[in-house]
Amino acid sequence: MTLIEGRTGEWECVIGLEIHAQVISKAKLFSGAPTDFGAEPNTQVSFVDAAMPGMLPVINGFCVEQAVRTGLGLEAEINLTSVFDRKNYFYPDLPQGYQISQFPLPIVGKGSITLDLEGGETRTIGIERLHLEQDAGKSLHDREPGATYIDLNRSGVALMEIVSEPDMRSAEEAGAYIRKLRSILRYLGTCDGNMEEGSLRADVNVSVRRPGEDLGTRCEIKNVNSVRFVQQAIEYEAARQIDIIEDGGVIAQETRLFDPSRGETRPMRTKEESHDYRYFPDPDLLPLELDAEWVADIKASLPELPEAKKARFMADLDLDAYDAGVLVAERETAEYFEAVAEGRDAKACANWVMGDLFAALNKAGLGINEAPVSAASLGALIDLIDDGTISRRIAKEVFETMWRTGSKDAAAIVAEKGLEQISDSGAIEAEIDKVIAANPGQVAAFKGGNEKVIGWFVGQIMKATEGKANPRTVNEILRRKLAD
Repeated sequence: MTLIEGRTGEWECVIGLEIHAQVISKAKLFSGAPTDFGAEPNTQVSFVDAAMPGMLPVINGFCVEQAVRTGLGLEAEINLTSVFDRKNYFYPDLPQGYQISQFPLPIVGKGSITLDLEGGETRTIGIERLHLEQDAGKSLHDREPGATYIDLNRSGVALMEIVSEPDMRSAEEAGAYIRKLRSILRYLGTCDGNMEEGSLRADVNVSVRRPGEDLGTRCEIKNVNSVRFVQQAIEYEAARQIDIIEDGGVIAQETRLFDPSRGETRPMRTKEESHDYRYFPDPDLLPLELDAEWVADIKASLPELPEAKKARFMADLDLDAYDAGVLVAERETAEYFEAVAEGRDAKACANWVMGDLFAALNKAGLGINEAPVSAASLGALIDLIDDGTISRRIAKEVFETMWRTGSKDAAAIVAEKGLEQISDSGAIEAEIDKVIAANPGQVAAFKGGNEKVIGWFVGQIMKATEGKANPRTVNEILRRKLAD
């Protein structure tokens, strides 16, 4: 249990997340208008999206399929009958004056997500529901002082609202939850998870209580668009609530905003309850009836998801939990790694992908699909180490050349630069003899029991051979010579 130390004792933070995930679909939930990100304002708006009189919504079947696929990926119940409701509230960027959503009968029921935490610990977080709803438009406050502009491009875009149980107890767990959920959505191809573009947003519910007591009064922090900001918002909000209670105050149930520039939350409005929205079934939409065989066909088509892939990497490739967890976090990374590891030592391949490749990607600000070194090229480089053509040290130099030049042929770079490893024992022995003869003091130190000196000798020999000497052969001959 993660506890927070206050002035008057220990507190427990209780966290639930409502994730709004934009469905990958070429058309909106109830209209045929496009959904491309970055279009000019108000260029992707149908009469339905603009709520023109007499316009009727028509359900997008592909969005329904995407929601079912997501529910199955979360090991959740799929409700064969669900209902669309009108959620009534006023906002300038909501043309209809209500949002078409789902409330008592959502398309997806209870499910769960398993989190991978530090130290190899795992934790299961419950999913309460997933429902489909249409997004609102966007209010723009920075175009002109004193005026608000409305962009309806996003109006009517399909959203999956994924509501967790209040099972998280720390900012770290909330961050792990979002990362794992985003990974699953990307594997499934149902949401791209780009928080910076607004296609994945989090409403964060936070309350505090003494350990073992009933749930406290929660505050909801709206529309947080990065994992880092979610964690900062939770830490600030928990500390704020604890200070109020310890000073004798009472927490007001309210909706708050997170200000990332100040790292603090501030009040937005009092928190609404479900009855405030006056939900009722949308009279323009029939209940959504799903066929059980159709759902079964979708389930059969699901890809191998992160949890199953991680288990396979550990069982079949003998990777530890940490390495397997890192490699399966993104589908593209897992696919790249599997291509590199095909027929090769998996641990060595994992070290290359998580080490040199990740470092180069981070430095260049690239995704793995943009890497100048392909999986096939990296695999061929590792083969040159395995067959003794080059050392690990030389391989790093070759990798850097491949990355810089875009060359796919590691063997050609090795040949062109004359980087082949020296494995001729006679040539290596000659260099060792020179180093031993020139350093009698170091020889005496080794014979006196200082084993660390061996590393110094190896370094001198590698320097003399420009890093080309076979390290294994160097060690074998060196130890034999020093033991004489």
